[in-house]
Amino acid sequence: MKKLLKEFEEKKAEIVFEWNDRETEAEGWVVINSLRGGAAGGGTRMRKGLNRHEVESLAKTMEIKFTVSGPAIGGAKSGINFDPEDPRKEDVLRRWYKAVTPLLKNYYGTGGDLNVNEVEEVIPITESYGLWHPQEGIVTGHYLSSDPQKIRQLGQLRQGVSKKLEDPHFTPALERKYTVADMATGYGVAQSVIHYYDLWNENAEGKRAIIQGWGNVGGAAAYYLAKHGIQIVGVIDRNGGLIKTEGFSFEEIRELFLRRVQNALRADDMLSFEEVNKQIWEVDAEIFIPAAASRLVTREQLDSMISHGLEVIASGANVPFKDPEIFFGAIAEHADQQLALIPDFIANCGMARVFAYLMESEIEITDEAIFHDVSQTIRQALEKVHAQNPEKKNIAKAAFEIALKELLQKDEAATKAALMK
Repeated sequence: MKKLLKEFEEKKAEIVFEWNDRETEAEGWVVINSLRGGAAGGGTRMRKGLNRHEVESLAKTMEIKFTVSGPAIGGAKSGINFDPEDPRKEDVLRRWYKAVTPLLKNYYGTGGDLNVNEVEEVIPITESYGLWHPQEGIVTGHYLSSDPQKIRQLGQLRQGVSKKLEDPHFTPALERKYTVADMATGYGVAQSVIHYYDLWNENAEGKRAIIQGWGNVGGAAAYYLAKHGIQIVGVIDRNGGLIKTEGFSFEEIRELFLRRVQNALRADDMLSFEEVNKQIWEVDAEIFIPAAASRLVTREQLDSMISHGLEVIASGANVPFKDPEIFFGAIAEHADQQLALIPDFIANCGMARVFAYLMESEIEITDEAIFHDVSQTIRQALEKVHAQNPEKKNIAKAAFEIALKELLQKDEAATKAALMK
């Protein structure tokens, strides 16, 4: 597996688009790892200190993720090095999307990501530049659809991604009008944990969980886990956190989700970040959901959680461990050898799967149909892993082997087809 992974990591990206904002210090990159299948996809993130290497890493992660979520396209990512709290953020995003619209028209599809909102920012800004939907490039480049087919696919994307959730099974509050895009990834992360325990013959109910990050992924995952009967015992966010060793009630978690301000945790009795960061890694818990920025979890934090009963990690964040390697560094490997590590490209593929589902023919656009499809996609991926490796350790290693072999087989088939022409 390591040899395959090294080969994949070292292969140069097919396209790198670099941008420097003319009015601010913002800089950005679109990295398209490959145009496999004629197109590539990956969201747009913004954070201060982001660099090209991070974007390249995430583009490769997306390529592997598409082996689970579909469609059979290349991986890509957009990243902007800029403070998302800066009041000039919207103007920066507008200039960014104007610059990358030609890519989005023809072969690249994007969406929201860290600090960039799919429904409130990506869709309206790209529409203002003439795109029907920010996934239009995938429909054009990969599906090669006729005009009527393209109109139908883009219409389904427009309807489904921004769809307001109406089924009380999937939304924490009907009156808040949460969308599919708000909740799908966090839902998938929670489902990955539930499916893990089911497939590996354990009951998830009553297990305890620690959540890192309280945005759309971490907050939604906590909500759906609590709804399933899992006890949330700790939350650490960028501005502080909460610990309750006996577990928060479902209603308390729901209220914490509803009280978020700009996707950040808000509570009357919050601990400071310094305080919660000292304590939370020593709280007894079986489940850990890293769902903040990439490359945050240290070896010390991991070992502390393991010593306090940790059983499974479901990666809500892409590449959650503080490793220099793109995918599977020393800390990730250590985690995989000690417990059940559900890799990011399975656990957090929810929104990627929603996009793929909405581009299919003869689908049902309801809350239940969309979320059931996400759940089943993740379960099927874990079933493949379980068939190859029924042990509770080395799950991520087995998942990478399955994905990389699929990618290499497709590359070999494409090369043979090109040589025969």
